[in-house]
Amino acid sequence: MAEYQKPLPIPNEDTKPFWDGLKNHRLSIQKCRQCGRFRFPPRVICPHCMSTETQWVEVKGKGTVYSFTIVYHAYTPAYESEVPYVVAIVELEEGIRLITNIIGCNPEQVQIGVPVELAFEDVTPELTLHKFRPVTLRP
Repeated sequence: MAEYQKPLPIPNEDTKPFWDGLKNHRLSIQKCRQCGRFRFPPRVICPHCMSTETQWVEVKGKGTVYSFTIVYHAYTPAYESEVPYVVAIVELEEGIRLITNIIGCNPEQVQIGVPVELAFEDVTPELTLHKFRPVTLRP
Protein backbone atom coordinates (compact mmCIF):
# COMPACT_ATOMS: atom_id res chain seq x y z
CA MET A 1 0.00 0.00 0.00
CA ALA A 2 1.48 3.36 -1.03
CA GLU A 3 1.95 5.97 1.67
CA TYR A 4 -1.26 7.94 2.16
CA GLN A 5 -0.61 11.66 1.60
CA LYS A 6 -3.84 13.29 2.79
CA PRO A 7 -4.56 14.42 6.35
CA LEU A 8 -5.90 11.63 8.56
CA PRO A 9 -8.03 11.66 11.69
CA ILE A 10 -6.32 10.90 14.98
CA PRO A 11 -8.48 8.55 17.04
CA ASN A 12 -8.76 9.30 20.75
CA GLU A 13 -10.31 7.45 23.69
CA ASP A 14 -13.83 8.61 22.75
CA THR A 15 -13.57 7.88 19.02
CA LYS A 16 -11.45 4.71 19.03
CA PRO A 17 -14.45 2.30 18.88
CA PHE A 18 -15.75 4.19 15.82
CA TRP A 19 -12.42 3.89 13.98
CA ASP A 20 -11.91 0.29 15.13
CA GLY A 21 -15.31 -0.59 13.66
CA LEU A 22 -14.44 0.99 10.31
CA LYS A 23 -11.13 -0.89 10.25
CA ASN A 24 -13.22 -4.08 10.47
CA HIS A 25 -15.63 -2.78 7.78
CA ARG A 26 -18.43 -2.11 10.24
CA LEU A 27 -20.07 1.22 11.06
CA SER A 28 -20.59 1.48 14.81
CA ILE A 29 -22.30 4.48 16.38
CA GLN A 30 -22.63 5.48 20.02
CA LYS A 31 -26.07 5.01 21.53
CA CYS A 32 -27.22 6.23 24.94
CA ARG A 33 -28.29 3.41 27.26
CA GLN A 34 -30.51 5.84 29.19
CA CYS A 35 -32.59 7.58 26.50
CA GLY A 36 -31.83 5.28 23.55
CA ARG A 37 -30.73 8.03 21.15
CA PHE A 38 -27.79 7.75 18.80
CA ARG A 39 -25.11 10.40 18.98
CA PHE A 40 -22.27 11.54 16.78
CA PRO A 41 -19.57 12.59 17.14
CA PRO A 42 -18.80 10.24 20.03
CA ARG A 43 -18.56 11.82 23.45
CA VAL A 44 -18.71 10.95 27.13
CA ILE A 45 -22.03 12.61 27.98
CA CYS A 46 -25.30 12.26 26.07
CA PRO A 47 -26.34 15.71 24.81
CA HIS A 48 -30.01 14.72 25.13
CA CYS A 49 -30.27 13.36 28.70
CA MET A 50 -26.77 13.97 30.14
CA SER A 51 -26.25 10.26 30.89
CA THR A 52 -22.77 8.78 30.78
CA GLU A 53 -24.12 5.28 30.06
CA THR A 54 -23.30 4.40 26.46
CA GLN A 55 -22.99 1.49 24.09
CA TRP A 56 -21.66 1.04 20.56
CA VAL A 57 -24.20 -0.28 18.05
CA GLU A 58 -23.47 -1.48 14.54
CA VAL A 59 -25.71 0.29 12.01
CA LYS A 60 -26.53 -0.53 8.37
CA GLY A 61 -24.76 2.42 6.77
CA LYS A 62 -27.73 3.52 4.70
CA GLY A 63 -28.97 7.09 4.49
CA THR A 64 -29.51 10.10 2.28
CA VAL A 65 -27.49 13.13 1.22
CA TYR A 66 -28.47 15.90 3.64
CA SER A 67 -26.16 18.58 2.21
CA PHE A 68 -23.11 18.69 -0.05
CA THR A 69 -20.61 20.77 -1.94
CA ILE A 70 -18.49 19.96 -4.96
CA VAL A 71 -14.82 20.83 -4.53
CA TYR A 72 -13.21 22.04 -7.76
CA HIS A 73 -9.97 23.49 -6.36
CA ALA A 74 -7.40 21.31 -4.57
CA TYR A 75 -6.46 23.05 -1.34
CA THR A 76 -3.35 20.90 -0.95
CA PRO A 77 -1.30 19.02 -3.56
CA ALA A 78 -2.52 15.70 -2.10
CA TYR A 79 -6.00 16.34 -3.51
CA GLU A 80 -5.04 17.58 -7.00
CA SER A 81 -5.74 14.25 -8.71
CA GLU A 82 -9.21 14.00 -7.12
CA VAL A 83 -10.93 17.24 -8.10
CA PRO A 84 -13.77 17.57 -8.58
CA TYR A 85 -14.98 15.62 -5.53
CA VAL A 86 -18.01 15.76 -3.25
CA VAL A 87 -17.91 16.59 0.45
CA ALA A 88 -21.28 15.80 1.98
CA ILE A 89 -23.29 15.44 5.12
CA VAL A 90 -25.11 12.12 5.05
CA GLU A 91 -28.06 11.54 7.34
CA LEU A 92 -28.19 7.89 8.35
CA GLU A 93 -31.48 6.03 8.81
CA GLU A 94 -30.73 6.17 12.55
CA GLY A 95 -30.97 9.97 12.44
CA ILE A 96 -27.36 11.01 12.92
CA ARG A 97 -25.32 12.92 10.36
CA LEU A 98 -21.78 12.20 9.20
CA ILE A 99 -19.37 14.32 7.18
CA THR A 100 -18.05 12.21 4.34
CA ASN A 101 -17.33 11.99 0.62
CA ILE A 102 -19.72 10.76 -2.04
CA ILE A 103 -17.95 8.41 -4.45
CA GLY A 104 -18.86 6.18 -7.37
CA CYS A 105 -20.71 8.74 -9.49
CA ASN A 106 -20.26 11.95 -11.42
CA PRO A 107 -20.14 14.75 -8.80
CA GLU A 108 -22.66 16.75 -10.86
CA GLN A 109 -25.25 13.98 -10.32
CA VAL A 110 -25.29 14.30 -6.53
CA GLN A 111 -28.43 15.91 -5.13
CA ILE A 112 -29.92 16.45 -1.69
CA GLY A 113 -32.09 13.46 -0.81
CA VAL A 114 -30.21 10.92 -2.95
CA PRO A 115 -30.12 7.55 -1.16
CA VAL A 116 -26.58 6.37 -0.34
CA GLU A 117 -24.85 3.37 1.15
CA LEU A 118 -21.61 2.98 3.04
CA ALA A 119 -18.33 2.22 1.29
CA PHE A 120 -15.00 1.63 3.03
CA GLU A 121 -11.64 3.03 1.99
CA ASP A 122 -8.68 1.26 3.60
CA VAL A 123 -6.11 4.07 3.54
CA THR A 124 -3.46 2.64 5.88
CA PRO A 125 -3.08 -0.70 7.67
CA GLU A 126 -4.40 1.04 10.80
CA LEU A 127 -7.12 3.30 9.39
CA THR A 128 -10.19 2.91 7.20
CA LEU A 129 -12.34 5.87 6.15
CA HIS A 130 -16.10 5.91 5.68
CA LYS A 131 -17.38 7.10 2.32
CA PHE A 132 -20.78 6.76 0.69
CA ARG A 133 -21.92 5.91 -2.81
CA PRO A 134 -25.31 6.60 -4.34
CA VAL A 135 -27.57 3.58 -4.49
CA THR A 136 -28.98 4.47 -7.92
CA LEU A 137 -26.50 6.82 -9.67
CA ARG A 138 -23.62 5.54 -11.79
CA PRO A 139 -20.64 7.39 -13.35
